Amino acid sequence: MEKRLSDILPILGIENDCILSKQGEFTVAYRLSLPEIFTLSDDQYENLHQTWIKAIRVLPKNSVLHKQDWFMRDVLQPAETAEGFLEKAAARHFKGRPYLRHDSLLYLTKKPSGRPVSSSLFSTLLRPNLFPKELLQERSRLEFLDACARFQRLLEDTGLIRLEKLKAAELQSQPGRSGLIERYCYLPENDRQNLMRDIAFEDNIRIGSKQLAVYTLGDAEDLPSLCGPRITYDRYSTDQTRFPVSFAAGLGLLLDCSHIYNQYIFIGDAQETLRRLEKKRLRLQSLSVYSRENAIALEATNAFLNEAIGQQRLPVKAHFNVMVWADKGDELKTLGNQVVSSLAVMDASGKEETRGAPQIWWAGIPGNAGDFPVNDTFDTFAEQAACFISQESNYHSDPPGQGIRFCDRLSRRPVYVDLFDAPRAAGITSNMGMLICGSSGGGKSMTSNHILHSLYAMGAHCVTVDIGGSYKSLCEMLGGYYFTYEESNPIRFNPFFLSPGETLDTEKKESLKALLVSLWKGENETFNRAEYVALSNALQGYYEYWAKNAPVFPCFDSFYEYLERDYRKLLENHRVKERDFDMDNFLYVLRPYYTGGEFDYLLNAREKLDLLGQRFVVIELDQIKDHPILFPVVTLVIMELFISKMRRLPGVRKVLTIDEAWKAIAKAGMAEFIRYAFKTIRKFNGVPSVVTQELDDLISSPIIREAIINNADIKVLMDMRKFQGKFDKLQQALGLSDKGKTILLSVNKDDREIFIDIGGQIMKVYRNELCPEEYYAYTTEGKERIKVRDYAEHYGSMEKGIAALVQEQTAKTKAA
Repeated sequence: MEKRLSDILPILGIENDCILSKQGEFTVAYRLSLPEIFTLSDDQYENLHQTWIKAIRVLPKNSVLHKQDWFMRDVLQPAETAEGFLEKAAARHFKGRPYLRHDSLLYLTKKPSGRPVSSSLFSTLLRPNLFPKELLQERSRLEFLDACARFQRLLEDTGLIRLEKLKAAELQSQPGRSGLIERYCYLPENDRQNLMRDIAFEDNIRIGSKQLAVYTLGDAEDLPSLCGPRITYDRYSTDQTRFPVSFAAGLGLLLDCSHIYNQYIFIGDAQETLRRLEKKRLRLQSLSVYSRENAIALEATNAFLNEAIGQQRLPVKAHFNVMVWADKGDELKTLGNQVVSSLAVMDASGKEETRGAPQIWWAGIPGNAGDFPVNDTFDTFAEQAACFISQESNYHSDPPGQGIRFCDRLSRRPVYVDLFDAPRAAGITSNMGMLICGSSGGGKSMTSNHILHSLYAMGAHCVTVDIGGSYKSLCEMLGGYYFTYEESNPIRFNPFFLSPGETLDTEKKESLKALLVSLWKGENETFNRAEYVALSNALQGYYEYWAKNAPVFPCFDSFYEYLERDYRKLLENHRVKERDFDMDNFLYVLRPYYTGGEFDYLLNAREKLDLLGQRFVVIELDQIKDHPILFPVVTLVIMELFISKMRRLPGVRKVLTIDEAWKAIAKAGMAEFIRYAFKTIRKFNGVPSVVTQELDDLISSPIIREAIINNADIKVLMDMRKFQGKFDKLQQALGLSDKGKTILLSVNKDDREIFIDIGGQIMKVYRNELCPEEYYAYTTEGKERIKVRDYAEHYGSMEKGIAALVQEQTAKTKAA
């Protein structure tokens, strides 16, 4: 005979944000925010385990801890607000990406004293008209709520778990959203569905068209012989490190299907439990001579009692089960095999429930844990029961507009990571310096390209110093300035040009003086006070002259002409002596940079002039890194450019990236600037970043070690497995903890994985998965770069060329 669920539902209602059952029980519900999977160390798992034990101990007798973890298959639906060619391409690439959505719920239930013990035959599913003889007293309810508050505080004090107490509006259904009870009873595909489905208990449980199976750990014989807070995850372990996951991780995110993992711990009267077991021990002792089974049971009971009393263990009852469902029986069988395999990894043998499945499913209704059949539980201690609690969740994601997109390493779901602002606000980092390190072919250039493009998309100004041409395609795509040296088109700058709205302030004047001194004086020559004053006056006079003579174009040539024609007369009028300022020597030494000189192109550019307003600037030094004249001048221009942006663009993020060029720059006397950048520009919302591939550089270079590593709270590292033999030195140089070492050595470059360490507190591995368009925009592989350039020239722009190339590659893949 059919019945309406509302008539037999064991839930009476919701009052004072608690779920009330018809048996007089009330339940407090929480939503848990758990640590991210693959991010905890052995010590952290042990700490969590001990905290759960302490929290369980604060719950009063006749209470139930029911943790219900939902893992639902879902597909990614990116926001439709993506702007830009690469952003839209990435949105298309990741749209529909499957992943497991995790929702962790905790129900703490207080059973009234004197409530009959529930069993498979005494379930309210079979006898639904049982009402409590008397309601709980207010004092009892308040005492339990106090215990729940202590329970919550203990867990949150770890800093790893957050509990959010659910209000009545979240417990019950709302227009357009199903409540917790409805979601459990009807299994909608998402919380936004309000629907009703028939529920049938025949050969198996059916909910609408779905068949549901329950696999249980409810008997001591099915349990593993050993359990602990963590187990080793072989996939990410190495010869030197053991990578930990929680003991129950195989029943959580590592079980790749939609499922519910229920964990029940029943806290009874500990003294009554021990008395009951003592009576059982006496019975077994008298019967042990008649049966070997009785003798074994006697030994086990004795061991249990000795441990309980000798080590002050808390005896509890426990039960754990996994529920899976499918539309077809064959699919359900396949899912069941996955569950059994996951249990086998734990050295447990799960049992598929048949006759008792309806009562177990019924007890899983939120707020009905007190109705769980006691015959499907087993006696254990809180220490062992806590090992089976699911401890991890998915990677968290910052808002898309505030972070850089990577992917989690489990399902490759895009997540956004705020490397700079959120960690500083939380006190995790004190600066925004970044070090990117990886061996050749490890993906560091791809990663740095991706980070720069993401920051550019968020409004940052990016200045990149490169050796090797790694950023040329991206620079062209973004319409940036790309400076490089070619015989037919040598590198050109114009530090004398003032952008619209820019004035000759002290900082601009000082940078120009530094440039002129560098051109004039050798490394061992002195520069006196009189010469300093003369150069200051020359610059001031030149810009006053330029302001009065509009046709004059500001550049080195016009400055040189002003010196030769006007400033010489001014010095003569003031009777400045040659020993104070040797004008002839000054003009003679600077003559090669004037029209007709060897380097007349270098400081007289008439294009790419608005360096202050241009948001993406790349300076490629490969051809001039060993040039004794050009290289020092270019490094000074770089310094002037970035300092100008730093000082003149308040509130705007500025990013200085030095990719492999730091070695050459250090030789040119720019080491102090690197130190200055890493220590100072954070005050101006600046991000200094260094990219390197040499492990020995990290270990041996004092510039890298002192100026960069010590002031880089953000470290992005690639696959380091081939350096395992000398990893101790690297670990010491980078300041990595043992936890960081374990996580870093799990990185696999074949999966495009990268390790990110933020302030030594947040250590995590991400996949740097790129859509095909991003890949071709960032690639540094020689043949691919040439191909991209050819397509860009043929189709008229970098975007059109890459789009055509991707379309062609996609067609070839489909044809194959």
